[in-house]
Parts: sequence; C-alpha cells; structure tokens
Amino acid sequence: MCGIVGIYLKNKKYNKQLGKLLTGMMNNMASRGPDSAGFAIYNKSNKIKYTVCLQNNFELKDLKKLLKNKISNAKFKVISDHVVIESSSKPEKTIPFLKSIKQIDLVGYGKSIEIFKQVGSPSNVVKKFNLDNFSGTHAIGHTRMATESAITTDGSHPYSTGEDECLVHNGSLSNHNNLRRTLKKKGIEIKSQNDTEVAAGYISNGLSNKKSLKETLIDGLKDLDGFYTFISGTKNGLAIVRDEIACKPAVVAETKDYVAIASEFQAMAHLPNVNKAKIFEPEPGLVYSWGKWLN
Repeated sequence: MCGIVGIYLKNKKYNKQLGKLLTGMMNNMASRGPDSAGFAIYNKSNKIKYTVCLQNNFELKDLKKLLKNKISNAKFKVISDHVVIESSSKPEKTIPFLKSIKQIDLVGYGKSIEIFKQVGSPSNVVKKFNLDNFSGTHAIGHTRMATESAITTDGSHPYSTGEDECLVHNGSLSNHNNLRRTLKKKGIEIKSQNDTEVAAGYISNGLSNKKSLKETLIDGLKDLDGFYTFISGTKNGLAIVRDEIACKPAVVAETKDYVAIASEFQAMAHLPNVNKAKIFEPEPGLVYSWGKWLN
C-alpha cells in the first residue's frame, strides 16, 4: 500500500502556491506510506536542469571540482542532499558524465522537472526539501510502503527514465523482470530492482517512439501485468490510469482552477474550493489526462 498524489494547475494564480498545495496532499497520505517519500515539480526553465542526489558524505564543493570545465554555465541549487544543476550543456554529453560519478545519483533531468526523494516519513521529507517554497505548473508525489525493493532513496518514487518524464505507482507488477530485460535491449536504463522504474522505462520507450502519453498508457494495459494505479508526468501535464481490475484506489477532484489526483479524498480536503469540485473515481482501464498535447 502506497499513497500517490498529483496536481495540475489550470489557473496561473496558484503557481506560487503549488508547493504548499502538494505539501498538504503528501502529509495527508502519510498513513499509506511511512517508509519514504518523494515528489516531482514542473517549473519551466530555458536551460536543462539535472537533479542529482549526493552519496556517502560527498559535498557540493567536491561536485563542483569534478564538473569544472565539463559543464557550461552551471548554476547550483542545493536542497538537503539533492543538487539541481542548471546548465546550457547538452544532455547527450552531460548525462554520461554525471552517471560516471559514483558519488552521485542522477534522479531526473529536463527543462521543467526537478525530483526530490528520501527515506523517512513524508512530513520529514517535505520539510527537508522545503516543498512549501516551490512554485510551478504541476507536480506529482508519492508516500511509500515498501513491497518490491528495499527502503532506500533508490527505491523511492518518483522514477524518471527520460527527459521531463516521471512516474509514481501504487500496486505491483508481476512481469517486471521480463520487461526489464526487454527494455534494456532497447537501450532503456533501469538502475533499481523496483517494478515502478520498469514501468517508467516502458513509458519512456513509448514516448521515444513518437507515441503520446495517453497512447503509451493504453498500450500498457496490455503489456503491464499486475494491479496498479499510475500517475505519470511530462512537461505538458499529467495522466492517470488504473488497471482493468482497479483494486488500487484513486479519486480525482477537478475545478476551473486545478485538477487534483490522489489515492484517497483526504489528500485533497485542504485544497481551495474543493467543495465545488467535480469529484469522481477513475474508471478501470481508462486513461485520463490533463495538459497540452497529451492525447
């Protein structure tokens, strides 16, 4: 059992409040996932942002030394043990170099996305990363009760396997080992033993083959075997899908200002004007998406 949440803002007046809105949603899902937590924030930039997690007492000064003369015009934002590196360097050159540094873990990259995740209670994790202070257009989050892999930062959600892409998941996949092998042959890197990262890789593979997010998630209903609810994010918006049995809960609240998604309604009870929202449970086997160019 895990808690998943997402919010897509239709009205720009709430952009500066995105972090506060997501904080409340994450805290209200703590009972569904006390082991670790994480979130992805989308806030567009003109340069590529690389979010890395520092390992084994590795410090920013050490990272800067390694990156000197390797990454152009780099700016650094440090939050807890994560660093967001904003740079004009192209991903094709930068990503292999970052992955070659054993003391860091690249958790996501893109012109919009920043990802933060850590072991601990959701309330502690959102405080460590100052989630309240974030602004943006949309976000997803996850509170984890570990089932498929160890309680580590690597085992925490969201997972990102492509530019400005991420996924959170409540449930389990039974065919993730076979899918992992298939995706690796197609050049999709799966670092962890977590089944969610395999699903993220599956989505990345679909998007790289010019399919829309909605088309990819529809294909996943045939190819991904298990019980699950996914919330997937791209730079353009969010989508949710439940498997055709739909034993993993989900609820959507939609107003003229936002769309909120969560495992339980209590995650949304604090949102503005939620009493006026259209509230519904997503139908089994249907993909719902909000944003630009997702269909």
